[in-house]
Amino acid sequence: MKVALAYSGGLDTTVSIPWLKERYGADVITVTVDVGQSEDFDEIEERALSAGASKHFFIDAKKEFVEQYIKPCIKANGLYEDEYPLGTALARPLIASKVVEIALREGCEAVAHGCTGKGNDQLRFDTTISVLAPQLRIIAPIREWDLSRDEEIEYAKTRGLKLDFRQSRFSIDENLWSRSIEAAELEDPWVKPPYEAFKYVVNPQHAPDKVEVVEIDFEKGVPVGLNGRDMPLGELIHELNILGGRTGFGVIDHIEDRAVGIKSREVYEAPAALILIKAHKDLEKITLNGKTLSFKALVERVWSQMVYQGFWLDPLMDALHAFLDATQENVTGRVKMELYKGSARIVGRMAENPLYSHEIATYTKGSVFQQRAGEGFSKIWGLDTVISATRLARRKSS
Repeated sequence: MKVALAYSGGLDTTVSIPWLKERYGADVITVTVDVGQSEDFDEIEERALSAGASKHFFIDAKKEFVEQYIKPCIKANGLYEDEYPLGTALARPLIASKVVEIALREGCEAVAHGCTGKGNDQLRFDTTISVLAPQLRIIAPIREWDLSRDEEIEYAKTRGLKLDFRQSRFSIDENLWSRSIEAAELEDPWVKPPYEAFKYVVNPQHAPDKVEVVEIDFEKGVPVGLNGRDMPLGELIHELNILGGRTGFGVIDHIEDRAVGIKSREVYEAPAALILIKAHKDLEKITLNGKTLSFKALVERVWSQMVYQGFWLDPLMDALHAFLDATQENVTGRVKMELYKGSARIVGRMAENPLYSHEIATYTKGSVFQQRAGEGFSKIWGLDTVISATRLARRKSS
């Protein structure tokens, strides 16, 4: 059997290589997809081959990740349970699709991944693979093996696998859009995450004692510039991760409802994602009318749940994306924010085609709004409430 394995280079996927060879007599082909993680990809390839892989593929998918996944997330103000910007969730269907491409090209009979049976990633990988190549068998060694991390380490040692067992006590998944940090003391929801776990975000107490002002330009809902400079979105995200992190902003710490029914304490680091979504939502308020904003909030919630639960390729997503794109036609303008010691505050916004009108909104003498029209509107507005209250009063008095 020939198997294409989604390979991150970590413990789970590395022990999967000899496991697949021993259990199935498999010819294992490893596939590593770059979505912006800080890794030595040459070292990862060497590790895969030394663990027994017959061939290794590296795919740089950063541009595709930005264009086809992060941009829609910004348009959707994608925050699962109003907190998590869906970094890992967005990357998984992209990674799975690339593994399928290699599997089909190399004539594989199966694909494998290192997901556990209690997480969300198994849903994202399994569903994406099943949609793209239902003829391929899916193998999940860690899920099937049901081993603890300690047992995996012991297995790796007995097989002579090249792994640094003194690495961070935290389990970290990183890409352009966010860093997910798990394990160790973070499993106790009462324990404060130590700042040593973060790459960008400093302790706000140690952040510079000055306000950092940033201005973000948007074109049709997509960030296109920072502080007056045109900038590709990938570069802009990198800049904001550094800028936001050094002011102490960008940590998410919340109790999350996993798709499998488990409540888990999740810690994420995502300065750029939080800044851009916050700015985008504010620009929408000045460019979209109230009815659109109200309905779009429902769409955003469904979109975020769909991404989180692994339904990126579901037909509903096409319809949601069509709606989101339609709403962004006039979301062009600039948002000004102040970052200071762990906070991010919007202090100004301007739009190319705003719905805000100073002539209508102002309370000065120059207002064109006819206030007398408000009297009739006000009476009709509350009419059903007045009628209901009057009827109730009659019943009580009778």
